[in-house]
Amino acid sequence: MRSLQAKDLPNVISTLRLIAVVPVIYVLASGQYGWALSLFVLAGLTDGIDGFLAKHYGWQTTLGGILDPLADKALLISCYLVLGAMGLIPLWLTLAVIFRDLVIVCGGVLYHYLIEDVEASPSLLSKLNTVVQIVLVVVVIADAGPLPLPPPLIDALIWMCLVTTLLSGLMYVVVWGARALRKGPRRDS
Repeated sequence: MRSLQAKDLPNVISTLRLIAVVPVIYVLASGQYGWALSLFVLAGLTDGIDGFLAKHYGWQTTLGGILDPLADKALLISCYLVLGAMGLIPLWLTLAVIFRDLVIVCGGVLYHYLIEDVEASPSLLSKLNTVVQIVLVVVVIADAGPLPLPPPLIDALIWMCLVTTLLSGLMYVVVWGARALRKGPRRDS
């Protein structure tokens, strides 16, 4: 077994972020909103750090390409599930966010096995959706605990999140569906 090297740091950070989902969800579910907000923001910062290290130093790996988005989605989806169950965000929005991700993942897996290998490249709309989802989580947690915010701000973010979730999910289906029709089934030798 080889020892850890500097180039392993992004993967270690992503792994720690994946593990951090448990304490974030625990403090959130137990109503410790200040801690939940702090840990969520810290996890977001580590996402930026591991991404910077991987790209800046060329430490990108196949494992990192899986761990990083897995840690991000695990944290975000877990927060949506807990906040939805607590009634802090609408359950219909939680379901929309989860359904979109399931459609994208299932579509990507099917495309990979039936058509060709998938090179994941999130669209600008998908990136905007992720930002809106994250901002909504931060705002809702802050409002529930340390920093009450105006309800119209939260309502606007909820609707913006729904719109970007639906549009980005639909865009993936249309773009990748058209690509699959053009390429046709995989012909492995």
